[in-house]
Amino acid sequence: MPTPPFAEIDAVLRDALGTRFSAAVVRVEQGGTLRHERAFGRTRDDGPAQPVYADSRFDLASLTKVFVATVALELVARGALELDAPLAHVVPEWRDTDHATITLRRILAHDAGFKSGADYRTLLGSNVERFALTEPLAAPVGERVIYSDLGFIALGTVVARGAETASLARAVEPALRSWGATDTAYRPAGRARLAIPATETDAWRGSVQADVHDEKAYLMGGVAGHAGLFGTARDVALLGEWYLAALRGRATPLDRALAREAVGEQAWDPVLRRGLGWALKTTDDNSAGPLMAPGAFGHTGFTGTSVWVDTQRDLTVVLLTNAVHHGRSDIKAIRAAVADAAVHAADRA
Repeated sequence: MPTPPFAEIDAVLRDALGTRFSAAVVRVEQGGTLRHERAFGRTRDDGPAQPVYADSRFDLASLTKVFVATVALELVARGALELDAPLAHVVPEWRDTDHATITLRRILAHDAGFKSGADYRTLLGSNVERFALTEPLAAPVGERVIYSDLGFIALGTVVARGAETASLARAVEPALRSWGATDTAYRPAGRARLAIPATETDAWRGSVQADVHDEKAYLMGGVAGHAGLFGTARDVALLGEWYLAALRGRATPLDRALAREAVGEQAWDPVLRRGLGWALKTTDDNSAGPLMAPGAFGHTGFTGTSVWVDTQRDLTVVLLTNAVHHGRSDIKAIRAAVADAAVHAADRA
């Protein structure tokens, strides 16, 4: 009997199950069509647990950044925001400061000069949004890439104000639903929380399950521009498809020109170049793996999530795990192995 085309992916994830994560869902699409999807494991390894299914929702961590960036670009397409105009008219807190020349493009490309982040223990009792907006910059605007949670917390403020909504959630969630990402939202509620894989057990909050893992987002009530969304592998693959479709001439809810710009280089970095919200494959050491084409774009999340899109092969690979449930060790090798296996399968098809 011939080996199933995606058996290599499944073997990688089975080998890591129970030692690197308790739960995983992988989804592979090509040409916007589902090629492979499988769920592994249970919601936790340290107590009563539920099985994980293909439509289980995970804490997406920094994949949130790309969803929020996409909403920001839609506001640009509608004329509610500008990509290259200084944002001080939207964020008056930046007038007459070093922030005054920051544009949306620079925030999305992670070279606006924001510090990377802050220890949550220094933020207890503080307004995290105000801190992100007013903390002195680490570098002049446009000088160098600094991957920044603070910049995307500021982006959340920009998006909410640009959309003229009372909160970021009211700007993001309706947009995602209208584009078909119906299972991605902030702050899961009710019995659905028990079906979400647990993340970390820490000294501050105890066992974290269905509350956002990121501490800064937690202090913001679970809604932020850099983290906080919970979603399914299908919705994350759909996020990639919105942009890939713009390159391939398929239907997309996005402005095609902006989508194409978003997956092109906006800021150079020797480790990981930046598009608008997206990371761009820069070396074979990136978590896209050595086999994905040089034009690949994607993103990772600290909880153990990732998406990579190979524009040459019209291929999208989503991996959702709860890797922090087993500690904060890097799973880049697992992500790369899954991506390589997906490329092998696509090339054999």
